Amino acid sequence: MSDIKEKFSSVDDYIRSFPEDVQEILEQLRQIIKATVPEAEEVISYNMPTYKLNGQLVYFAGWKKHIALYAAGSAAKLYADELVPYLQDKGTLQFPLNQPMPFDLIRRIVLYRAQENLDTQSSKTV
Repeated sequence: MSDIKEKFSSVDDYIRSFPEDVQEILEQLRQIIKATVPEAEEVISYNMPTYKLNGQLVYFAGWKKHIALYAAGSAAKLYADELVPYLQDKGTLQFPLNQPMPFDLIRRIVLYRAQENLDTQSSKTV
């Protein structure tokens, strides 16, 4: 992982700060999020890649031994059985780097979060 004190101005800079093997995984994760919700805005927030669509959608971060996906929230209940090996506190998911990434599960979580944000946004305008 890069020096935590480094401030990133783009997702490209963030991903480039990791070893090549981790860069590949982070880029795959990025592409899955972008393909699943192409209308989402990609930014750096809290010094990590963040996706916004009708509010905060998901964040991800690379760590020494895992990749974390933040904002799983209520999706954790929906996919509880599949998330048992990855679920941490408050909807944070940790995917060990020494195991295959469950990209299909991640795609479903992102899609669920996008719909959840849309539903929340719609209920505010009613």
